[in-house]
Amino acid sequence: MTVKTLEPATEPTTGVNSRKKQRSLLIEAAIVIFLAVLLLVVIPPLLTAAGQGVRINQLGRFLSLAIVALGIDLIWGYTGLLSLGHGIFFALGGYAFAMYLQLQLPAGQIPDFFSLYGVETLPWFWQPFYSFPFTLIAVVALPTIVAAALGYLVFRNRIRGVYFSILTQAALIVFFNFFNGQQKLINGTNGLKTDTATLFGQQVGNNPQIMGAFYALSVLFLVLGYAFCRWLTSGRIGRMLVAIRDDETRVRFSGYDPTWFKVFVFAISAGLAGIAGALYTVQSGIITPKSMDIAFSIEMVIWVAVGGRATLVGAILGALVVNFARTLLSEQYPAFWLFFQGALFLLVVTVLPSGFLGWFRTEGANFVRSLLGRRKQVMTYPSLEEDPEVQYERENLRD
Repeated sequence: MTVKTLEPATEPTTGVNSRKKQRSLLIEAAIVIFLAVLLLVVIPPLLTAAGQGVRINQLGRFLSLAIVALGIDLIWGYTGLLSLGHGIFFALGGYAFAMYLQLQLPAGQIPDFFSLYGVETLPWFWQPFYSFPFTLIAVVALPTIVAAALGYLVFRNRIRGVYFSILTQAALIVFFNFFNGQQKLINGTNGLKTDTATLFGQQVGNNPQIMGAFYALSVLFLVLGYAFCRWLTSGRIGRMLVAIRDDETRVRFSGYDPTWFKVFVFAISAGLAGIAGALYTVQSGIITPKSMDIAFSIEMVIWVAVGGRATLVGAILGALVVNFARTLLSEQYPAFWLFFQGALFLLVVTVLPSGFLGWFRTEGANFVRSLLGRRKQVMTYPSLEEDPEVQYERENLRD
């Protein structure tokens, strides 16, 4: 009988995993920096030269939507809480900034839509939005406070899983109906337009300088949001979030209270959505209760599912790819997009549950290595994994 000599890994498994993780983070950071430079320096001039300046505005809007995807990945991918109501926080950030823009009028005037409903005095809650610093704080603080309050009420009662998803969707319906019916206060179903407003003395709509500035801000906040989420998930808090996702009961028995961790990450996720809502509102020219539509919040989840949960970069890529696919397909085949979106979601759920980036990090990497004729990467003993006799026994011998 021939005794096989096993060829161990050159380093302990923990050392290999640690080094691979550090290398992966460095590569990921380099990719994000490269994409940011590409988005800021290379793509805008190319699109302008090709006569596709409208695509810059579209890309800016999609980049702001990618910030929402980061927040959803933080709470769903890392914490295991599927929120179907992030449209609330997105809309709150958008309304906060739109109210500031609506108030950029000569002294004594109020927004025109108030006169349609016989309102002659500016409502009290509009008054603080004359201040630009207050508005910037409100864009983040308003959705964060609402999410923290809602999260505390839900998480202290240990509501999770599908019940949490149902509650967030129910809250979305409540906010949608409330905003939809406030004609005298926030123009109801018509929403607040921002394209005809002025910012720092310049009209927002059809202004290349303003649009270019908000495009750059979208790239900047996306990079900062990614860096913050990566920092948050790479430390002790990130390990706690993953532990809550995988086994919340064990976390409780270990002496930790998951409630405050979940409230914290839910509030952070809402703050990111508020920033995205403000950036999107300016670049789209309007904010309406339609942003709190159920379908839109579900789309946000689809972006993360397609790109890959608990990857961050996958959430960004998923938001960009799905939204560009929707735009291009809707332009060419208006009735085809919904079928494509449904098929894409079914593909991810049934075949690629980890998303495209998650698949590439596991099976996909070895698939590419096999196409290049390279040896499959293994984590234990390469000689044992590739031994023909061992493979034969695995395939043909059963207990």
